[in-house]
Amino acid sequence: MPRLRCTTLRGLMAPSVSIAGILFRCHLTDRRTSTYVLVGDWYTKGHSTLKKFLDSGRTLGRPDGILINGKTGSMKGEDKPMFTMIPGKTYRYRFCNVGMKNSINVRIQGHTMKLVEIEGSHTVQNVYDSLDVHLGQCYSVLVTADQEPKAYYLVASTRLTKTALTSLFGWYGPRLNRAAGGPGWWNLTASAARPNPQGSYHYGQINITRTIKLVNSVGNVDGKLRYTVNGISHENPETPLKLAEYFGVADKVFKYDLLKDEPPTDTEQITISPNVINATFRNFVEIIFENHEKSVQSWHLAGYAFFAVAIEPSRWTPDKRKNYNLLDAISRYTIQVYPKSWAAVTTTLDNAGMWILRSMLSERQYLGQQLYISVLSPAFSLRDEYNIPDNDPLCGIVKDLPMPRPYTA
Repeated sequence: MPRLRCTTLRGLMAPSVSIAGILFRCHLTDRRTSTYVLVGDWYTKGHSTLKKFLDSGRTLGRPDGILINGKTGSMKGEDKPMFTMIPGKTYRYRFCNVGMKNSINVRIQGHTMKLVEIEGSHTVQNVYDSLDVHLGQCYSVLVTADQEPKAYYLVASTRLTKTALTSLFGWYGPRLNRAAGGPGWWNLTASAARPNPQGSYHYGQINITRTIKLVNSVGNVDGKLRYTVNGISHENPETPLKLAEYFGVADKVFKYDLLKDEPPTDTEQITISPNVINATFRNFVEIIFENHEKSVQSWHLAGYAFFAVAIEPSRWTPDKRKNYNLLDAISRYTIQVYPKSWAAVTTTLDNAGMWILRSMLSERQYLGQQLYISVLSPAFSLRDEYNIPDNDPLCGIVKDLPMPRPYTA
């Protein structure tokens, strides 16, 4: 029966890949037809050492390799297969990029993959030879064991990097083709639950009430590395942001709206501060991510799903809205932005709270490439937001304050 085996190799991205690395094999005894495959780059140094690098103003540099389901190996070639497939059966593999820095391309030797789900949304079921899974993203594919029974190789390798890191199930091959724009169509006939803004599935017909344009950049402050959004590099205050807002002392902890809806003309001037913007409950907003750098960016919005309506090269202008997918864009919560490109998403801010919008690149997030969106319900009702739990630990300037009036039904 077909088997999947895994190896980790490291090589240069060149016309023909030069590979030198380590071989590993691992085993998962599982008769189910559905399983997760967690891929991601990794560092040999521990998290405390990596934290010291960043705190000292240094970059983490290039990762040391790629893991598949947390496994690496010895190159002895004696390990058992990670997966076993029965001829004729169809299997669902859910690939998730849980790494720290790089986009990962995945493929299975001799087999195609039918894409069926992205981050909880059913997609148009197109067939691919390989897929790029960006940081924080999860894709489900269907793979049928319809080839000659023998060993086949699952490959995971970094994308759009000068140096390629590859986690490989015994597969050797040439340089990968250029990454495609990625799948972008919702399956409108599937039975999955859908967002229902303003009583309609037709998000393309909802008026946009606010446009927020975000530009990521990198710079130095006092000789130390910092990452920014519209020139603001976030840092956490002693008092957690949501606690300060809940207890009515936000003005003593941070200032709202240091980040403007339009980026400044000079993003090299960096302000280090808590980065919180005010937003209006239930407004339908458009967020533009513009990437002027040479590396792929990946952004995640907590608390919401959004419609990924466009990803294009160059820079965004209002005229670009004519290119938006206003019919069947995927509802998701993570979006990639390619080098020298932009991406547009739309969402209804119908979930009261304070929600983080952050880079999924760990180094960038830790050094400031994130912001918080404060969405307050004017009703102060349990319908919109729960009260703080009675056992929630308090700290900072709210530690000894009396509890505020609770929300009511």
